[in-house]
Amino acid sequence: MHGLPYYDSCHSQFQFTTLMLVKCFLFKGDKLSLGQLVWLRRVCMLSDDLVLGVPGYGWRSDPDIVPECPNIPEGERVDCFPDGSQKCLERGCCWSPLSETNVPWCFFSKNHGYNLMENVCFAADIEAKLTRMDAPSLFGADIKELTFSAEMQTENRLRFKITDANQARFEVPHEHVQSLSDTPRGPLKYRLELIQKPFGLKVWRTTSPEKLLFDTTVGPLVFADQYLQLSAKLPSHNIYGLGEHVHQTFRHDTNWRTWPIFTRAAFPNGGTHNLYGHYPYFTCLEDASGQSFGVFLMNSNAMEVTVQPAPAVTFRTIGGVLDFYILVGETPETVVDEFTKLIGRPFIPPYWSLGFQLSRWDYGSLEEVKKVVERNRQAGLPYDVQYTDIDYMENKKIFTYDMEKFAELPQFADYMHDKGQKYIVILDPAVSTGQRINGPYEALERGHAAKAWVTEPDGVTPLLGEVWPGETVFPDYTNQACIDWWVDEISRFHKEVKHDALWIDMNEVANFVKGGINGCTDNKLNYPPFTPSILDDLMYSKTLCMDAKHKWGNHYDVHMLVFPHFVSTFGTSRSMIFTRSSFPGVGKYSGHWLGDNGANWNDIKWAIPGMLEFNLFGIPYIGADICGFFDDSTEELCTRWMQVGAFYPFSRNHNAQGYADQDPAAYGFDSLVVNTSRHYLNIRYTLLPYLYTLFYKAHVNGETVVRPVMHEFYSDSETWAVHKQFMWGAHLLITPVLDPGVEFVNAYIPDAIWYNFETGVKITDRKATINMYLPEDKIGLHLRGGGILPVQRPDVTTTYSRRHPMGLIVALNDNKAASGELFWDDGDSRGISEGLAINSKLFFFYFAHSGYQDPNNLKFENITVLGVTAAPALVTVSDGNTVISLSDSQIQYDIYKQVIILELGKDYTVNWEAKISANIDCYPEGGENQAKCEARGCIWEPLSVPRCYYAENHGYITSNKVETPSGITVDIDRNTEFPSQRSRSRDISKLRVDITYLSGRSLRWKIFDPENARYEVPVPLHLPATPETVEENRDYRVQINDKPFGIQLIRKGTEEVIWDSAVPGFTFSDQFLQISTRLPSEYVYGFGETEHPTYKHSLNFHKYGLFAKDQPPGYKLNSYGVHPFYMGLEKSKNAHGVLLLNSNAMDVTFQPTPALTYHTIGGILDFYMVLGPTPEEVVQQYTEMIGRPVLPAYWSLGFQLCRYGYSNDTEIADLYRDMKAAQIPYDVQYADIDYMERQMDFTLDQVNFKGLPALVDQMRAEGMRFIFILDPAIAGNETKGSYPAFDTGIEKNVFIKWPPELSNDIVWGKVWPDYPNITVDNSLDWDTQVELFRAFAAFPDFFKTSTAEWWGEQIKDFYNNIMKFDGLWIDMNEPASFVHGTAGENCLGNKDLEDPPYMPRNLFINVLELALVALFLQRSIFVFLSLSMSLFHSHSPFSLVFQTGADICGFFNVAEYEMCLRWMQLGAFYPFSRNHNTINMPRQDPVAWGPEFAAASRDVLNILSTIYTHYSRQNTLGLIIALNDGGVAKGSLFWDDGEGIGEFCVVVCLKYVEIQQFCKMITLLLAAFCDTLKMKCSGSSAKVAFIIIQNRQS
Repeated sequence: MHGLPYYDSCHSQFQFTTLMLVKCFLFKGDKLSLGQLVWLRRVCMLSDDLVLGVPGYGWRSDPDIVPECPNIPEGERVDCFPDGSQKCLERGCCWSPLSETNVPWCFFSKNHGYNLMENVCFAADIEAKLTRMDAPSLFGADIKELTFSAEMQTENRLRFKITDANQARFEVPHEHVQSLSDTPRGPLKYRLELIQKPFGLKVWRTTSPEKLLFDTTVGPLVFADQYLQLSAKLPSHNIYGLGEHVHQTFRHDTNWRTWPIFTRAAFPNGGTHNLYGHYPYFTCLEDASGQSFGVFLMNSNAMEVTVQPAPAVTFRTIGGVLDFYILVGETPETVVDEFTKLIGRPFIPPYWSLGFQLSRWDYGSLEEVKKVVERNRQAGLPYDVQYTDIDYMENKKIFTYDMEKFAELPQFADYMHDKGQKYIVILDPAVSTGQRINGPYEALERGHAAKAWVTEPDGVTPLLGEVWPGETVFPDYTNQACIDWWVDEISRFHKEVKHDALWIDMNEVANFVKGGINGCTDNKLNYPPFTPSILDDLMYSKTLCMDAKHKWGNHYDVHMLVFPHFVSTFGTSRSMIFTRSSFPGVGKYSGHWLGDNGANWNDIKWAIPGMLEFNLFGIPYIGADICGFFDDSTEELCTRWMQVGAFYPFSRNHNAQGYADQDPAAYGFDSLVVNTSRHYLNIRYTLLPYLYTLFYKAHVNGETVVRPVMHEFYSDSETWAVHKQFMWGAHLLITPVLDPGVEFVNAYIPDAIWYNFETGVKITDRKATINMYLPEDKIGLHLRGGGILPVQRPDVTTTYSRRHPMGLIVALNDNKAASGELFWDDGDSRGISEGLAINSKLFFFYFAHSGYQDPNNLKFENITVLGVTAAPALVTVSDGNTVISLSDSQIQYDIYKQVIILELGKDYTVNWEAKISANIDCYPEGGENQAKCEARGCIWEPLSVPRCYYAENHGYITSNKVETPSGITVDIDRNTEFPSQRSRSRDISKLRVDITYLSGRSLRWKIFDPENARYEVPVPLHLPATPETVEENRDYRVQINDKPFGIQLIRKGTEEVIWDSAVPGFTFSDQFLQISTRLPSEYVYGFGETEHPTYKHSLNFHKYGLFAKDQPPGYKLNSYGVHPFYMGLEKSKNAHGVLLLNSNAMDVTFQPTPALTYHTIGGILDFYMVLGPTPEEVVQQYTEMIGRPVLPAYWSLGFQLCRYGYSNDTEIADLYRDMKAAQIPYDVQYADIDYMERQMDFTLDQVNFKGLPALVDQMRAEGMRFIFILDPAIAGNETKGSYPAFDTGIEKNVFIKWPPELSNDIVWGKVWPDYPNITVDNSLDWDTQVELFRAFAAFPDFFKTSTAEWWGEQIKDFYNNIMKFDGLWIDMNEPASFVHGTAGENCLGNKDLEDPPYMPRNLFINVLELALVALFLQRSIFVFLSLSMSLFHSHSPFSLVFQTGADICGFFNVAEYEMCLRWMQLGAFYPFSRNHNTINMPRQDPVAWGPEFAAASRDVLNILSTIYTHYSRQNTLGLIIALNDGGVAKGSLFWDDGEGIGEFCVVVCLKYVEIQQFCKMITLLLAAFCDTLKMKCSGSSAKVAFIIIQNRQS
């Protein structure tokens, strides 16, 4: 920290209405208790002057203070009366009633808060003094002087604390959470900014640009003795956490929800009330980058937290200090890592505790318990743990057992252990004051002697309450003497009644009477001035008096902290404790269950958000009472709950006294409950090695076990609110049924490969919501591709299952790869350092350390590989010394593939070679099943990829073939053995194939309907005048396959087949054409415009659409251009290229064979091939055919600046000035649609851009160039005569219209132009804005010559009469429209044209260039939107695009400093080098980032130019000569005036340089210089060391 920025906000106008106070009348002399006064203040709106003189309540409003009310959005109001009082103005707050009652009517003014004093001490940490501003008090006893301190504890953790400067206050004495002695070892990921007046703080993420995470300036700091408040604005609505409550969704509703936090024994029935745990902690996902942060308030007092739409959060607590921790992470999962580092890592449970568990309150007797155990054993149910509730005790007294009904309880643990099972008992930490039946209650007597109890305020008398055994005392776990007593009692009882773990209940602290048997005193602890919105609105309801005494202080402060001490009395065994009440850090010792739920469909739903939240809180051992605690569970509910409960980390079926048995066997051995429970518990036990590994990773790395889908797929906004599905770790997705009578569930399938766990079949859906079929006996289980999961053959207990062989399930991802881990130890010992860690990556098993030797000589038995598309031809296993090839009998290609038995403790490599399938997909549109597949005459194999594929002879058959020296003509007929494929698309049964030998290295084959003309692309190609008729001159040979018809092209010399369409599936119908070919290798490049993650295509069944659309770049989304051309390499390293000249919508599908399939929805199949043989020659031959790329103007090679969102011409002028001052090379400035009047072409905004023409003239005079944008969509709602572009367009009939037989009207769309005389409301959603504010737009029909003339006239008029420019930027020319089809979305005519597989392609951009060239008579630049929203091209239609580049630093989203700097360095070498971004984003031009960024940009751009190309062309030329190994170099130079058009008469200036010895001699052959440059050749040869052309006129 180098200094404090001052906060200077603008003073806003405000209005408020006079508050009318209606007061209850009190007679003079009435005496009221403090509690009565609090009640009267709330209910009767009692004036504060009535409570003057009462301690803590003495305040008056200051009549001289007028509230200064900010003009802020409603969502940013911070409530000034959270207690519901109406006395707003008396508190100096702002009163503004609204129709919305959930929005605060009374909110804080600017008068409240604290000021930061000047004497701030800056060191490694920060400390400062805060002084309260002069403002009315909210609840009295405000603390005038505070101390603020901040510690940068780690690179990712910031702590700041606010407390009383003059008096110590209660602070949580947490075991882990405290100041650190070390300083951060690396650069901080955050920056703290302090605001002085009024005090506030901002925490920024130190990205580039910085991102504001936590901003307390949204509301004032309030710090009174019993009321502390801090608000903070957050960067997003993605807020998760806070507890413990029932949150019906995982992501918080930010529409003014207030959540009280105060541990309480209550029922989780769906209200907003406080429950068992205390978690003032939440995670915020910032955006799709995954970057997240956590906020933790270390405070144990009662509090409430409000989340509001700003989005913002307000903490209100009634004691202690404000001790905040901000935890910064790159992903949501890393924030959990940071939080558990702070509070303590979760414990790793014993392996047996991951088994299924049974319990109920009130079995009645041990005999009944054993009946339950035996019937569930007999049902063959995997089942590890049995519980007894308080009914096992003598009169519900802890540390006793009922010697009549549970007489044999001491032997019960042995009875369970004999079958490999465990036994757990309950303890309630409240001790009866009564005696035992046959003598003294010794546990009580020893507690008396130890003075172990919570006391009355006198500190001596034990506080008496009432719990299950009647009158009780309460252990004070803040007292070491009590802890010693507690540990001793557990140890004594364990010796008497053996058990394996403890279940702690009623520890909130729960009390059946209010406060105590003797009531609670009227004072400010029991009746604080502000009570959070807790259940019953009474602090001591169902718990202890707040003034009760503990060793650590008042119960008011430590209520949330008085848990039983978590200790182990189980020898060397890893004990297990789980607790109902909890506080951050408890997860280090204990698990938790979600409390006393009900047997209803709401509670089964709400358990999932609860589990997800406790994984955030660091307690991954979590679960809900399966089938519900209260009420009788129906068989359907219990069935569905057992299915999902099988995947709770803590999986226990438990119900309450008086309700029907609900253990699975109680429903009958043949019941659906038993059968589905057995099935899914077997799957659970199969996966226990994976689950145990997840707990190990939670213990070591702080990872979640039950994981929100959002944690894995945070870049997908659809996952942010998923709360009815969850994951085990990263690789298992669980989709339960949570509603009655339901068999179809709306399930979200994230963007990955997924396999059905039970069948092994890959599902076709990804990144989509599907209607998943889950009949009554099924739950959705899906494995994510990329994971290797350790498994084990299941048994009825973990004791037995751990003796069985292990296996692996390998789920291949898109790249046919997978990885995973296994942690393995004995599962029971306290220490885990001797465990075995295995990392596996397909297919290498690395055993990290083998200190643990499994006593069962554990082996790997089965390896199941999912995603292998064909049976392996060969499988080998190597241990590093020997390689074994498995026999066919050892390889089973099915859902499960038995591979080999591997001995644990060695390293193995497993490889296989696949048999490659050439099957062609018969159902490319998806949604196939066996019936649909076979209806097309295709073959159905559900385990094959594709599942539905063509039979061997499907397609066409040759009927007549004629060969000539120039080519081949073939007639082909559809094979009628197979049914028609699509009823909506008529098959064309007779086709003709024309093959033409264009040249020795090029040919064409055209497949068409000889009887009926079909659409063909009307773009002439540059083809040889005559075909190559001499066979010896051709580099290829053509063969025709008869059945099925196909063309095979063979390269002579290598005899490689480079095109082979002799595969089944060739289809030619009216609106569906399909042709497939085998490829010579997997090296394929090209096809566009879609986003490809790599230059070389992956052939793993990827499909790409080709259809021009205004679509920002996204994976596999068709974008702006269409380029159905690819280049392929052959095994001989030769190259060839293939063009399909078809302008209809199409897609191309690759498959690993390797093969390629085209689908198009119209036209003909018109293919052209060039044969290279080098990749560069392929490009040369292709551009010779389609047209050479345009030669750009020299100045267009300079750096260019643009943005959508310049507010006025002054902003452009300032940018131009700053760029010049920074001396950054910079040739071209753009204007986006902002310069237009209401976004209308050929207009100028006379308000904001009136000075732009003069600015452009100045820039051009100084050597700069200017380009402006045009969108070819003309507004049609202007008054006649006011918009010439539209009026003359109507006169010349240039706009696209409906066919005359349908309508004479224009085909109206909507693009950027707005209606006249409207004000756009940007707060509305986009579709509403388009409907209300966007004008009707007409699209020019550029197929007409008259349209080109009209277009040129408009451009010329704009140039001559409005503004000069040097080039045009054409956008939205796909063509794009903001409505579907037409305004009103009612397309006329043939509906089959509107609803084909893909939208048709419209070609119209070629004549745009002709009009521009005719206007300028010089080389102008035409920039067309193509390939992506941030990738623009200067090109001719149907050409390879050489001047191309991406929007440097990105168009959408906020650029980061480092990313933008790297992009500037890279973008300096883009042929088209332009920095461009969108509206409402921060500037990202080089001077916007500061001098260091500007200097770096200048340095890299200077490599190419200096300032403007206009001036750099006047500088001397030089040569850089890089010698090769032979001491030789050569190069060429082309030079002209850089902007003339027509025939370029300057040829190569520098043709060849030969160097025998460096710096000895250079021989130059100089050609004639162009006459237009008035340059003369100085000689044909010169012996010089460096060539300098000094003057353009010399």
